Amino acid sequence: MKDALYGGINAAVLTAMNPDLSPNLDRMAAHAKWLLANGCNGLGILGTTGEANSFGLHERMAILEGLIARGVPAAAMMPGTGCASLTDTVELTRHARAQGCRGVLLLPPFYYKNPSDDGLFAYFAQVVEHVGPGIALYLYHFPQQSAVPFSLSLIGRLLDAFPGVFKGVKDSSGDYANMKAMIDAFAARGFEVYSGSDEFVQRILADGGAGCITAASNANSHWGGIVYAKRTGPEADAAQAMLTATRKAATSVPLIPGLREIIARSTGDDGWRTIRPPHLPLSPAEGDKVWAAWQAAGALPLPGMMKQAAE
Repeated sequence: MKDALYGGINAAVLTAMNPDLSPNLDRMAAHAKWLLANGCNGLGILGTTGEANSFGLHERMAILEGLIARGVPAAAMMPGTGCASLTDTVELTRHARAQGCRGVLLLPPFYYKNPSDDGLFAYFAQVVEHVGPGIALYLYHFPQQSAVPFSLSLIGRLLDAFPGVFKGVKDSSGDYANMKAMIDAFAARGFEVYSGSDEFVQRILADGGAGCITAASNANSHWGGIVYAKRTGPEADAAQAMLTATRKAATSVPLIPGLREIIARSTGDDGWRTIRPPHLPLSPAEGDKVWAAWQAAGALPLPGMMKQAAE
């Protein structure tokens, strides 16, 4: 898709932490810059992989501000700002706009299950009214996690009611038929569809989608960049095969601590293993398992990632 604000490969960026579980912004900013230099076009911060819902409102604001202060471009970041609370969603979205972000990713209000489309429409109408213009809103369709899906009819209503405001969707359902249905229904209106699944990157680009926002891009972005640049041909096909293989490797253990393990071993920085409960670091056996899976995929050592002294 031409002219997509975040078109291409976007990493759902891990949030680095200190031993006391506070954000380690120096480590996170260094990783964000590495991603932008190694295949990523943009950065989805404070999403599922970034453990956004394990951080408070002011922590989330401080993370965004801290990354910008350390030289990560605001325009490259799509912060997750969707909360169960309407007022928190509005405050985080306004804050992202004030910091210079072009767009935000919005979970539905996820605590109350089985809301009607009318109820969801009313929620997002309130977000639009209270946030005002000047920032693009992207919907986050992840029903396995939120238990609140975005139907095609709801997306259509939002596009009709608020032209130019709702710019796209990240679909982490793993259901390619749903992604394709959204492209077919709305891409002609400039609606950007991003896959949350690495195995669909080449396919979604061919079908008119905008790219991906994925967890495994924390480590496989080199190959994602090749797919986005080449699209078709032997080099693109081989890179897509690597994206698929590394996604499978990443999900051979719990995904978020597993990616932390890969980055920790690749950089020599043990601090990447620190994670907020209820998530837990991998056991040594699980760490060996996921490392072996990435090795078997042929992905190690990660291109461009150098070992560094642990902080």
